[in-house]
Amino acid sequence: MQKANLPKILKSNTSKVYKNKKLNTANFGNFTLNDYQVFLYLVSKIGGIDKLGKYLQPEQLQREYVLTAKEFNDVFEVDIHTCYGILKKAVDKLMKTDIKVEKIELKEIWRINICSMAKYNKGDGYISIKFTDDIMPYLAQVTKKFVLYNLKEISNFGSLYTTRLYELIQEFKETGWVLKSIDQLREIFAIDNNKFKLYGHFKAKTFAHACEEINNNYDMDLKFEEIKEGRKVVAIKFFFKQTVISQRTDQAGNIHNTYIKPEKKKRVKKVDKFPEVLEGQLSFESLESKKKNPFLSFISKFTSGKK
Repeated sequence: MQKANLPKILKSNTSKVYKNKKLNTANFGNFTLNDYQVFLYLVSKIGGIDKLGKYLQPEQLQREYVLTAKEFNDVFEVDIHTCYGILKKAVDKLMKTDIKVEKIELKEIWRINICSMAKYNKGDGYISIKFTDDIMPYLAQVTKKFVLYNLKEISNFGSLYTTRLYELIQEFKETGWVLKSIDQLREIFAIDNNKFKLYGHFKAKTFAHACEEINNNYDMDLKFEEIKEGRKVVAIKFFFKQTVISQRTDQAGNIHNTYIKPEKKKRVKKVDKFPEVLEGQLSFESLESKKKNPFLSFISKFTSGKK
């Protein structure tokens, strides 16, 4: 693969997350959103393509990486002083947490440690980690069974469940739908049966909220359908706009796929004049003032016409 023929996303300078599809359904234990964002940023540093565009094998990849508070701040727009605390906490999580990966083809469940070393430099505000040999095959860039997206794509999400669902959608972006059982979703979201015991609570806190947040950020028209056995919901089928695939032929006659994702919605900053009042509601105080000052209300209508 020549460098000129690399997919467009790999040519850009934006940090990219590239990992095996099995990590989309892996259980990341008690990771918080910030912990997972740190993990994804570190993964985006791996790269894995040489100057000629050839994919490197796991054993050829570098193991140690550094992430600064400034870098984290630039992508996720978190207060720089808060970033220091996020990185410090993430060091503990990365060292203590092993991920659970289901090997369906082997009928086995593997527990894999993420890091063999992790340290936080308090003076300069950065962390340094070393990935384990066992995790590297899942982070190596191969031609099949991988997910690739720009790190910025998930930077606006405020929930870990939203990020995890968005990654899952990327795996099935060409089909426009994905079906997962409730048990599988609990595993992906790392929620055991002792948390959100009622289905309605689980739904509201996880995938329903995640769908809303994704739709607020992307023109994806993400919806879901409940699959039932009797009266019990046993699975969820998600529907969304497919990633459009078009083909182009280069001068040498080679055919390349071009992926066009659903557009990202423009961020509109809300000006909240009454922060104590919820959107769509009138404050009791404003209603009372109109009752007490009918003359001011009349004058306001009169003056508004003089334009």
